[in-house]
Amino acid sequence: MATDTAERRAAHVRGVTVTFLACLAGVVAAVISGSVASGATDPLGVYVLAAAIVAQFPLHRALEAAGVDLDVEEFGAKDYLYVAFMTFALWFVCWTILLTTGTTV
Repeated sequence: MATDTAERRAAHVRGVTVTFLACLAGVVAAVISGSVASGATDPLGVYVLAAAIVAQFPLHRALEAAGVDLDVEEFGAKDYLYVAFMTFALWFVCWTILLTTGTTV
């Protein structure tokens, strides 16, 4: 029973860590998109998003090497899609707010 609790806790910490990193990457990508893109039609904003998504996977491996238990070897298609979607969702919401308020970064 103690092993089951430890496994559940490790899975929860893994999920929270991956979600936090994806959301943080989305917000940072939105701020960078807001500063380098000239507007909503500038494809540079989407390139920043793509770079933020791709950059997370080496970061996950580096964190695991540093001692954070992320089990990136067990990542499947569902995990990669989850990271991409969460990053996109936060990027979209934050960049939309920056564009509609006219905020310059």
